[in-house]
Formats: sequence, structure tokens, C-alpha cells
Amino acid sequence: MSIRPVKQLSSAQPTLEGAGVHLHRAFGFGDPDLADPFLLFDDFRNERPQDYKAGFPWHPHRGIETITYVLAGTVDHGDSLGNAGSLGAGDVQWMTAGRGILHQEMPKGDDRGRMHGFQLWANLPSSLKMTEPRYQDVKGADIPVIVDDDGTTVRVVCGDFWGKRGPVDGIAAEPQYLDIFVPAGRRKAFPVDTYRKAFAYIFEGSGTFRDASKPFGVLTEKEFGGEELNIRDESGNRTLVVFDTGDEVVVQAGDHGIRFLLVSGAPIREPVAWHGPIVMNTREELMQAFNELRAGTFIR
Repeated sequence: MSIRPVKQLSSAQPTLEGAGVHLHRAFGFGDPDLADPFLLFDDFRNERPQDYKAGFPWHPHRGIETITYVLAGTVDHGDSLGNAGSLGAGDVQWMTAGRGILHQEMPKGDDRGRMHGFQLWANLPSSLKMTEPRYQDVKGADIPVIVDDDGTTVRVVCGDFWGKRGPVDGIAAEPQYLDIFVPAGRRKAFPVDTYRKAFAYIFEGSGTFRDASKPFGVLTEKEFGGEELNIRDESGNRTLVVFDTGDEVVVQAGDHGIRFLLVSGAPIREPVAWHGPIVMNTREELMQAFNELRAGTFIR
């Protein structure tokens, strides 16, 4: 087995999106080759309703798939095709925008005001850019959970892992999307297909991956004694780890264990013409999409 070395280690950056939602972006609107076929990853974790309640009002998507995974609170959604619903803690929505859809996502906190979830954008190959839109809404109870003898726990959202298959299927990039917890002090290896791009996103605890130093801390604003201070969180929280080639990822958990998403997919290796939530292959296709938006012919 060949262990994947770490290609890039970075901190998710504070960003405003939608109608003023405070979130952290691990990657997006940069080099589309970084995590091909994945284009963007946001962590919308917050405990202040005023920082997320404005939500993500009506906006278009074309040429991509959006994957929303909720850990706390709820996300109410609706679209131009008449679909509507609500994602609760543990639920996943995999939306294939295809030829085009208008939708909105409105987050709500739990009884303590907490909202926590992730959104990942996956590119579609040119052959599927204009496919019919569809949804896969998955309840948390339907996601397989594997508990190893040492206490390692894996939720299999998508793909095959340790004899279990995630409920999301028919996705162009044939991705693997895992929510992993490794107990304190444990060293664990996870297989990843050699030909896939792969990244991990740490959101609880700390740990080290092969060829990487301890995940660096993230600057967070905290109030102490009535004064706003920037404090570096040394836990590794909100750390993105992009891996190079190999067929397994190895992690050494820190003193409080480590929880992270491990995501991999087959690269598409096609040109990307990108503006906001519309991703095509050429500038001409991109301009056509925006012309259709202005003309009211975007939805077919």
C-alpha cells in the first residue's frame, strides 16, 4: 500500500454568502484543478442566528451538483420545479442542477441556536451539463454507520467503504463521501482509490496526516473581558488537507480524537468556465446561461 502524502494544508477562510450568511470556505473560486471534480467546499457553522438566518434566497445553478450535509439545526429548501422540504441533523441532500434550477436554502438553528452543516460542489462532465435536474434527499437514519473494534466510526454518505454502501448513487464522479471519527491516540489507515483526487476536512479534535505537521490553528474572534480578541485555535479545527496520489490515507488522532470528512472522486479533466453557481466548459456556454437568465428561459 502507498500512503498519500499531503499536497496542501490550509485553513478555511471566513466568508459572507447568500443574503449575509457568515461561513468558512475551505476552497472555491480558485484553481479548479485543486480537487477536481470538486469545485467548492463551505462550512456553515454558527451559533449566532443573526449571522445565518437571512439564508440563501433564490439563486440559479447549472452544470454542477451540490451536496448539503447538516449536523445541527435545519435547512428548509424549495425550488423552481415545485420541490420543497427540510433537512435536519444528520440528513443529506444531493442536488443535480444539470441544465438549470432556481432554488433557495434557509437555515434555522436548533433549540440552542446552533447551525452546522457543509456544502460541497461537484462538477459535471460536459456530457451531463444539461441533464435533467434531480434530488436525492437522504435521512440520517438511512446512512450506514460502521464502528470498528478500536472505536473508529465511519458514516458512509456515498460510495463503498468497509463492506457498506452509502445511499446516494448515480453520481457522475462516483465519489466517496465519509464522515470519520478516530478515537484519541489511534493511528488509522483508510483506503482511497489511487486514481481519485482526495481531501480531508477536519472539524473536531486534532490529528496529523502522513507528511504533515500538526494541523495549524485557526484564528477565531472571541470576546474576553468585553474586548474582541483574535485567538488561535490549536485543535486543527477547520483545516483542509489535500492529498497527493496513493491508495490510502493515514491519520494519527490527537489527545481528544479527530473527526473529519474524507472525500474523493474521479477527476473530470475538462475546461472550466465558471461564474458563481453556473459552471460550464466554455465562455460561450456561460454567456448563454446568463442570457437565458435575463430572458426568463433558464428553466426548461
